[in-house]
Amino acid sequence: MMCAVEPTHQTVRLVAGRHRSPRFGACVMELASMLAEEPFSDRPRHASPVIGALLRTYNDGLDDERRQDLYSLASLIVGSASCRSVERERASRCLEFARTLGAGVPAGRGAIGIASAEGSGSWAALAALASGPTLEVHCRVLAFARELSGLVAPAPKSRWARLIRRDPAEAIRQVLADGETLTESASRT
Repeated sequence: MMCAVEPTHQTVRLVAGRHRSPRFGACVMELASMLAEEPFSDRPRHASPVIGALLRTYNDGLDDERRQDLYSLASLIVGSASCRSVERERASRCLEFARTLGAGVPAGRGAIGIASAEGSGSWAALAALASGPTLEVHCRVLAFARELSGLVAPAPKSRWARLIRRDPAEAIRQVLADGETLTESASRT
């Protein structure tokens, strides 16, 4: 008798759609959930909702051969969720990307929908898929997803803000080692 072995992130095949388990294949976002060691889902908790929408939609519209090119993007998605300003920037870039591919802006409720994280990412993917996608557009989408994953929150400007992003005990030790009081350090920011 042969036992079915659950595929791992190294052996699962990327396929269209949403899946109950890796035995049925995985989309690129489900693969990201596997890499993040989160519950198997096409909406991993620590993934950018904008990038997630872009890649879910694009994954589902690709032919099987090109879909496998998304495999390398899964690791970039892990931990890509960011602050509101970064997600807004990602959404704006998705809308601009769609515009460069010839997608017009929808009117009415559609215009409101594409302003959301999900809508903007999906809109960019749909614009790319409308081209077939050609090999050139496919390569642009892969590069664009990498670009979006590279957007991160800006570093804190003040010394105190940089300190509190670290381990609190380490931040206090650093301030005390510099011979300052916490009040003096905070007042300089």
